[in-house]
Amino acid sequence: MTADDTFDYVVIGAGSAGSVVAGRLSEANVGTVCVLEAGGHDRHLAVHVPAAVVYALGNPKVDWMFRTAPSWGTAGRSILQSRGKVLGGTGAINGHVYTRGHAADFDRWAAQGNPGWQFADVLPYFKRCERRIGPGDDMFRGRSGPFTVTDIDTPEPLCEAFMDAAETLGIARNPDYNGATQDGIAYVQRSICRGRRVSPARAFLFPAMRRGNTAVRTGTHVKRLILEGRRVVGVAYRRHGQDHVVRARREVIISAGAVGSPHILQLSGIGDPHWLRAAGLTPQHDLPGVGANLQDHYAARMVLGIRGARTINERVRGLSLLREILRYALLRKGTLALTPTLLYCFAKSDPNLSLGDIQVSFTPASYPGGVWSGLDHFPGATMACWQQRPASRGHVRALSPDPLNAPEIQPNYLAEEIDQRTIVAAMRLARRIAAAAPFARFVQAELWPGPATSNDDELLDHARRTGNTTYHLIGTCRMGPAEDRHSVVDRELRVHRIDGLRVADTAIMPDMPAANTNAAALMIGERAADFVLGRAPLPASRI
Repeated sequence: MTADDTFDYVVIGAGSAGSVVAGRLSEANVGTVCVLEAGGHDRHLAVHVPAAVVYALGNPKVDWMFRTAPSWGTAGRSILQSRGKVLGGTGAINGHVYTRGHAADFDRWAAQGNPGWQFADVLPYFKRCERRIGPGDDMFRGRSGPFTVTDIDTPEPLCEAFMDAAETLGIARNPDYNGATQDGIAYVQRSICRGRRVSPARAFLFPAMRRGNTAVRTGTHVKRLILEGRRVVGVAYRRHGQDHVVRARREVIISAGAVGSPHILQLSGIGDPHWLRAAGLTPQHDLPGVGANLQDHYAARMVLGIRGARTINERVRGLSLLREILRYALLRKGTLALTPTLLYCFAKSDPNLSLGDIQVSFTPASYPGGVWSGLDHFPGATMACWQQRPASRGHVRALSPDPLNAPEIQPNYLAEEIDQRTIVAAMRLARRIAAAAPFARFVQAELWPGPATSNDDELLDHARRTGNTTYHLIGTCRMGPAEDRHSVVDRELRVHRIDGLRVADTAIMPDMPAANTNAAALMIGERAADFVLGRAPLPASRI
């Protein structure tokens, strides 16, 4: 083992939240920072060209390629659960969509014993990290942060027709679903600027690296946290086949994501003693919530054959692809600058509900098996349907003391009956929109699952047999008060009854927001940095 080295702060993980934490600590210039990232650099083309993300997922150069455990909800299938293997983490290989969630989501977090996490409290942090280019009320939107959020460059005819169709069903266009209200249908807001991905690492971590007070070590696999009594004082890790220790004078912040963060705690003997012993680990600290409460959005996809309009499928083949490559190279515009999903529709399965509970996305492209893995050879479009706040809960569990042995990831998709009913309702809504007059003229046929799949049981069976993750894992180090034995961190993200240790990433979310999770991960990173620095919270927004 090499000799120890020491920094004021050690951040484990250079994903969305970790990049923010490291960047803000570096910016404050109150000490030295060491960032440990298991993945590599982010130079791969699939990271930076927006449309190329379909070639990032399942690519071992940029994706850890975890898999979920089989379950009833997936008809016994194991599903690829992509996690970013580069600086920027999953925020460097996601679908670019920027969605914060409904205000009520954060109010619900606060109501579970986490004061200071109401929407009015977290909105200033959303705004601080954001540089919104485009329309929006500045009461809700940030204009000067490091993370750029833009709109699509040119309206898409099929998307316009789909939104017109939704309006005939009473679903209004929403000019800003990250503003005062979320309900409605809109083009996605995206983390793309001048035709390139806005990566959390590029926005927050790279400036820190240039300041000289932050060291970033890629290819580092954390073996365990080093505890002295009840205080974490450092991290043992392996790099290039050699064992190392880095010590922290002040704090260690784990930002390894909803899979990595609980796994590192478990490898360190922190978690449910029963699970730890079963994995061959020695319990050091009884914290049964570590790895529990796993949640994810599970989507059922429907494919339409299209007529009378060009889809992305045709635009990236033959001479058309050459034209798109030239357009992208010269202007950073066109199909290669698009997100894989173009529209989001936030709606209710029952008009009597107080909050929307389903989401339907649309894109004028289709993929074999409904997964981003290349394009079909016919004109096609995809509708993806999911429940916004799933009730099903799963777990992440270490299977051995070896840090390179992936943990068991079991989301228990569709385990709860309400999740089953809601995903079927979302699929029925998608069909109604596709059948409405403004869009129906473009539909040649529903190709998958097809009109023969008609009753609720058949639709649920389609969801189970062919549905897939939306890569929104959360909840495995849940935030809550110390008296709640199933919570892991307090409202300032400190691990209960352990000094010098915080968790800052999507793992701390008590419940799923009605959103993709990258925007909230950035916000959590902003809050964590202020907690570490001992700063007073930003004034709550008056909304």
